[in-house]
Amino acid sequence: MRHLRLSSSAPPPTAAPAAPGAASRAAPVARGSGVVPVRELVVAWVVVGVVAGLAWVLTVGQARDMGVEPGTMGLALPLFLVLWVTMMAAMMLPSMAPVAITWVRAIGRRASGWTRTARTAGFVGGYLLVWTAFGLLAYGALALTGALVTDHPDAGRWIGAGAFALAGLYQLGPLKNVCLRHCRDPMSHLMHYAGFRPPARDLRVGLHHGAYCVGCCAGLMVVLVPLGVMNLAAMAALALVIFVEKLGPRGPLLGRLVGVAFLVLAVLAPFQSWVLPGLQEPMPSPMGGM
Repeated sequence: MRHLRLSSSAPPPTAAPAAPGAASRAAPVARGSGVVPVRELVVAWVVVGVVAGLAWVLTVGQARDMGVEPGTMGLALPLFLVLWVTMMAAMMLPSMAPVAITWVRAIGRRASGWTRTARTAGFVGGYLLVWTAFGLLAYGALALTGALVTDHPDAGRWIGAGAFALAGLYQLGPLKNVCLRHCRDPMSHLMHYAGFRPPARDLRVGLHHGAYCVGCCAGLMVVLVPLGVMNLAAMAALALVIFVEKLGPRGPLLGRLVGVAFLVLAVLAPFQSWVLPGLQEPMPSPMGGM
């Protein structure tokens, strides 16, 4: 009787067949969404650390040679963009590493050799392309403020106050909140990226994630106008804020506190020149006349 009851029981329900293209579209993330082996994760973070470290070495060396000055510091646009992208790589790479590692690992599961290299380069290139475009805006803003400070030195205090106020309001605004949510929880967006069609899928992923990253950090970048683009202390502080905002458990709270701090600096800027090192003309060298 036991055998009869078992044989007569209804078979377990079967899942409906998936759409023809659904499996292939979801494969890049589905195959890479499991737990990453510890060794593989450690190697990936070591690579990220090495690349970010090299970018910091180049940035620090250039900053020491240039100092902190208003405007574009005499740099032509191409050289400024090279320096800007290097600086962004140093500041942003640690905080966007989880997304980069996840997507590049997914690429590695579906491609190898030159195809894998090309797809990875497309993702990284798309991300840096967005920051290059933002660098064009930064160059224009620095050129304008530098010219104003040269012609009207007292204008620097008001430019600084405006920059800090804009940065503070942005930090507390809705666009910052939307972009920060994306950067703190990108997995749902990675699932969306899996639906992008080749051949430019990885480039589009880099562009899309880069746009959110710019939206998250734009307010922080604005304060480089009054603080100085080549101000190493400011760069290090902003890089730490970006890292904690995106990966720390209290990241959103830190972002709001930084916004309030910027508003306080906006009030102080017209009266305290020490908060505006990037808007003050360098003092002439005492050996200049010898």
